[in-house]
Amino acid sequence: MGGALMLILASTSRTRQDMLRAAGLSFTALPSCVDEAALKAGFSGPPAQLAQALARAKALAVAGAHPGALTLGADQLLVQDGRVFDKPTSLDEAARHLRVFSGCSHQLVTAACLYRGDELVWSGTEVATLHVRPLSESFIARYLAAEGEAVLASVGAYRLEGLGAQLFSRLEGDHFTILGLPLLPVLAALRAAGALAA
Repeated sequence: MGGALMLILASTSRTRQDMLRAAGLSFTALPSCVDEAALKAGFSGPPAQLAQALARAKALAVAGAHPGALTLGADQLLVQDGRVFDKPTSLDEAARHLRVFSGCSHQLVTAACLYRGDELVWSGTEVATLHVRPLSESFIARYLAAEGEAVLASVGAYRLEGLGAQLFSRLEGDHFTILGLPLLPVLAALRAAGALAA
């Protein structure tokens, strides 16, 4: 289903790779090696702009070495009451995050962009709102014991495609956006760029 243009995913995220493969895309995944902490520390804009800045930094870190290809960068932020959460670094921190999320809603701000060399071809940002049901301490303990360190790869300490679905009472927003890539707008952008058949 792909076109003549080479597509590079500036990410080693398994979930993003799985989404692109399931959609029939051929691509190469390369790590971007962007210092996200440094970029976040020096940023003062709203979360949507930060997510887009991170996505663009990731894409540009890879695109320069592959000027003839389309490079896809993406990033996702979890925001609750104005606070941006980072991925938990331990199961204890994951438990603390889940206690904060318990009984509340938060937003997943998901940004993506396409570059050809240093030229921005497309960018987009989508937001989903997730409503977490009240979580008991015993549930949090059992959940983290079952999921283990796999939750540390997720900014919310959950994988919606797995046991993480049990955390929620309601979801508002596109499923792909929640998983970490606004897939339908990305596919539209790839068609517009001639990388997918229209």
